[in-house]
Amino acid sequence: MRADARRNYELILAAAEAEIARTGADASLEKIARDAGVGSATLHRHFPSRQSLLEAVFHDRVEVLCADARRLSAAADPGQALVDWLRDLAVYGATTRGLAESLLHTATGSGCEVMLRDAGNDLMRLARQAGAVRDGVDIDDLLVLVNAVSLATRDAGDAARLAVLALEGIRPA
Repeated sequence: MRADARRNYELILAAAEAEIARTGADASLEKIARDAGVGSATLHRHFPSRQSLLEAVFHDRVEVLCADARRLSAAADPGQALVDWLRDLAVYGATTRGLAESLLHTATGSGCEVMLRDAGNDLMRLARQAGAVRDGVDIDDLLVLVNAVSLATRDAGDAARLAVLALEGIRPA
């Protein structure tokens, strides 16, 4: 990427992060372009769709969440590791306006969604092998659940508490 194109990309991404944090996933693309000091065509050249822009905004943090899942996969209690990771995902979704909405309205198979599903599947497999997750529960169920908690809350403490409360129901009786 040329230096000016890279600069524009970074300006758009910074403006998008700020606007999405302020207004959510439905942030005005025109306002983002204006705030970045670029034209709408420049924004669309870098990000052909709203979803591609959202993916770029959330990608780095989703990578951190996935690295956390890999780290937690070595935990002594796989069931607790799964709950801890899902709690952290709910907190991030609740405190980062737009992530929960973008995952909710995304066509299956988006980059961030696939990354989270893959990371969660690894933890889920370990928790299931340890007998910590009852039959019939899959990672998609749990991602929808923590996404719902994220949408229902905007406070990290509430999101963490409600996610753990809801997730305790996945343990076998």
